[in-house]
Parts: sequence; structure tokens; C-alpha cells
Amino acid sequence: MGPDADAGTRRADPFAPLTSDMLDVGDGHELYVESVGRSDGIPAVYLHGGPGSGCQPDHRRLFDPERMHAVLFDQRGCGRSRPKGSRQHNTTAHLIADMETIREKFGFDRWMVVGGSWGATLALAYAEAHPERVSGIALRATFLGTRAEVETAFTSRLSQFYPALYEDFLSVLPPEERAHPVEAYYRRILDADPSVHGPAARAWHDTERALSEHKSAKTRIDLASLNVWRTLPATPFMEAHYFINDSFMSENQLLGNAGRLEGIPGIIVQGRYDLLCPPETSHALAKVWPTSELRLVEQAGHSLYDAGVRDAVMKSIADLASKIGR
Repeated sequence: MGPDADAGTRRADPFAPLTSDMLDVGDGHELYVESVGRSDGIPAVYLHGGPGSGCQPDHRRLFDPERMHAVLFDQRGCGRSRPKGSRQHNTTAHLIADMETIREKFGFDRWMVVGGSWGATLALAYAEAHPERVSGIALRATFLGTRAEVETAFTSRLSQFYPALYEDFLSVLPPEERAHPVEAYYRRILDADPSVHGPAARAWHDTERALSEHKSAKTRIDLASLNVWRTLPATPFMEAHYFINDSFMSENQLLGNAGRLEGIPGIIVQGRYDLLCPPETSHALAKVWPTSELRLVEQAGHSLYDAGVRDAVMKSIADLASKIGR
């Protein structure tokens, strides 16, 4: 056991960051980047969801600090990265380039790529762009970044499972905009007028949250409070920016380019009752990615914190680490 490993065993909190920095990636953007685990561990990168959320302290705990050297970062405009909320020079291609900048900064030849929901989208996009840099892929809740996936989740699936919430969702829009509600929400969320984007962002956020939890505590929009001044959620703005632009990818890009994942081991964790990213999407991916394994979590929806999901993600990372280590 080398001196670095000895130092790791003496750390009071094994999940405290080894490093934390602001990294200038150009275009006026600085990214918050941290690493955890041991500096001689198996390299990995964690990709948060949204787009627009950011990494949380608990995400560090998905990685065994005795085996892994994991990098976590807040994507452009997200979390602690600056300028906060900026959508300028912010596309999928920019995020992929940022990942390469981070990988090179840490001196990793290859790394395991881990992500859920939008993080899974970015993981696949990166791996298909740079397969030679990927040792393994751990996904949760496959999302392919297509407009159709979002449209279905917020219209037909929402109306089937939460009909009253769907009525609330539509009622935020003027009658003439309700025929195409998702596009109407995008336009409103991206409108510069706070009286337009504020209620739309809050309604979108609350609806998405209900769809993301297997047992949601809140299944209606508090319509009376939509115009009350309070802090606005960040994710609807970045989501609208990405999704109105088809996630800055070509049609069916991720499934169409899945051949580039040949030979890369992967594990896909999927909640059986995920209303945002349903099992059919993970199944379709697994069919065109022969070296992947699909693991269904029963009695779970979309959230990392639904019963059994977090443990399944941790096990997928550990199992991939064992393959990589061999």
C-alpha cells in the first residue's frame, strides 16, 4: 500500500473532496470541479442531471473511496459554475469538450462515465464522441435527449397517470397555446419577461417533480402561488434551452451511433415505473449495445432516491470497477 493510500485511510471523512477548483473552459465559463476517493484509484466522472441541476454532496457517496478516483463537476451555467444560469456557448458539444478538458487536467487516459437522466444523455453523447476514452458506462434512467421523449412525458403520459395535474399544467397556458403545451412552455420559460417565465418555470418544475417520484408527495400545481415572488428553480430554464434545440443533437443520434460503444462494458439501471424515462428507452438502448446489461429496479420510478435505485447505481459502479480492474 503506497503513501497515497495510507493518507486516504487516515482521512476523517473519506467522501470529502480531494480537490475542488474553478476551471476556466473558455467562452467566459468557469466550471466547479471536485474529485473524491484516492488519487491512484479507478478514474470516473459523474454527470448530473437536468440539464441545469448540479452535483450534490451525496453524489460523492456513489463511489467507493477506497477503489475510485471520481471527478464531479457542475456543467456550464449550473450549480457553482459561473456565470450561473448562462445559456451562452452552452450546448452538448460544449459539455463534451469540457469533459475532455477535465479528463486531460487530471491526466486520465480513460475513465468510467456515470450519469442518470440528462446525465445519461451526456454520458452516451460523450462516449460515442470519444469511445477510446471510456472504460465503462453506468447509466440510470436512459434519456436519449429527443423532443418526442419530453413531449410524451408531459402530455399523454402525464394525462394518463395524473389527469388532474395535467389539467393544472394546461391551465397555466392561454387556451390558444394548449394544443402544443410543451413548446408553449419552452417559449414562455425562455421569455425575458419575469411575469411570463416565472409562472411557467414554477409550473414546469412542479409537474416534472411529480413525474420523477414513484410516490410523489405533491400531485397538483398550487396555481394561486405561481405569481408569488420567490426564488425560481434553475432547471426549467436550462431544460427549455436544450430541449427546444433537440438537445443540440441530430435526430436519433444516440441510438443511431450506438455502434461506437462496441466493446465498452455498460450497466443500465432502470426504474420499472419511471414516467419520465420509461423502461422501453433503456430496452431499446440495450438492444443496440451488446456489451451492456439492463438492471430493472421494481417498485421504483425516476428518482435516484426511489426505493432501491441508489443502491443499484452504487452496485453498477462497483461491478464495472471490478471489470475494469481485471
